[in-house]
Amino acid sequence: MRKFRMALAGGTAAVALGAGLLAGAGPAAAAASGADGVQAAATRYGCPSGAVCIYPGPSWNNNKPSHTYWSAGVHKLYNQYGKHRVFNNQTDGWTVQMCTGGNGTGCGDKMGPGWYIDQDLTPINSIYIKS
Repeated sequence: MRKFRMALAGGTAAVALGAGLLAGAGPAAAAASGADGVQAAATRYGCPSGAVCIYPGPSWNNNKPSHTYWSAGVHKLYNQYGKHRVFNNQTDGWTVQMCTGGNGTGCGDKMGPGWYIDQDLTPINSIYIKS
């Protein structure tokens, strides 16, 4: 049985943004953030909103994923050994599964948006993202 964990909402970017608004940063500061402020608030642990991210070990790696996947379907994994953190930051209920077959077969449990797992990727040959 796999144990998925829910990622904490927010992240440092959202905390920083919220702190600026609570401190009365005003409209000038809000305007200066522009689209980058919106993107930063949607990004969690360095993983953009709407993506599935793999980190190089069983941690958030200072918010720097090593692989980012955006589209639904099967994505082959190459040279991924040992434990890695897999984070589903997809939206609209998209799920991700780790599969032992390179073509999206032999898949494990579905992991919903906002969840992550520290997974040994040695036997995993693909991930399957479903909309």
